Amino acid sequence: MTPVSVTQGSGPIVLGLPHTGTYVPEGIRAQLNDNGRKLADTDWHIDQLYDGLLPDVTTVTANFHRYVIDANRDPQGESLYPGQNTTTLVPLTDFDGLDIWDTPPDAKDINTRRDAFHAPYHAALTAELTRVRDLHGLAILYDCHSIRSNIPFLFEGTLPDLNIGTNSGATCASQIEQVVHKLAASASGYTSILNGRFKGGWTTRHYGRPAEGWHAIQMEIAQSAYLTDETPPWTYNTEKAARLRTCLTGILHALNDTAPEMNT
Repeated sequence: MTPVSVTQGSGPIVLGLPHTGTYVPEGIRAQLNDNGRKLADTDWHIDQLYDGLLPDVTTVTANFHRYVIDANRDPQGESLYPGQNTTTLVPLTDFDGLDIWDTPPDAKDINTRRDAFHAPYHAALTAELTRVRDLHGLAILYDCHSIRSNIPFLFEGTLPDLNIGTNSGATCASQIEQVVHKLAASASGYTSILNGRFKGGWTTRHYGRPAEGWHAIQMEIAQSAYLTDETPPWTYNTEKAARLRTCLTGILHALNDTAPEMNT
């Protein structure tokens, strides 16, 4: 299993998918406990949800599971949300704060996984953002995520359906933030928020360099919006997903149309 899959498109948008992968090497799987082997914190079916929504889009997908190493965390282990519960570069617990390892990884394990999985994913993402910027004068990284809507360990209450993160406007031009926020806020049947609990992970913050022509925005979707239930077997609900795909199609096409306007 290769650590990353890339589909190249000719448009200005790159979709990042760091958490849809479920591959765990056998040696690492043997170190997980029964709870960890459930792989509960996957962004279930997020690749299927976005598939085919926008022609000529580039996708960069991590095939490995976030329990191997989290592609959306600082490779040096710095916390995204100091003072709040979160998971680490190689998570020691699940999103409910429960242990996932029989044999937790040591520093050597983490370094090995960083080189074998985290680094190739970000090398591919960097290469694609550079290629797209060379084609269009800018690149828009749209980072695709999903999560259960109720996780008391991580946040209070019920998460809105559409959670937009730009690190309080720092990771992209205001036009990009406004386009996504306006369409999400006006989407019938969905709740949304801009820079709420999820302000953008390490990927969004690291690649969001508007002055260099790299714009990044994160979309964290509540899984209740497209799964039958937020419990195993994590069934993709085609009816829910079809409605949500219509909303996401509008967002991506509007972003695609915004890109050339930013170069005029």
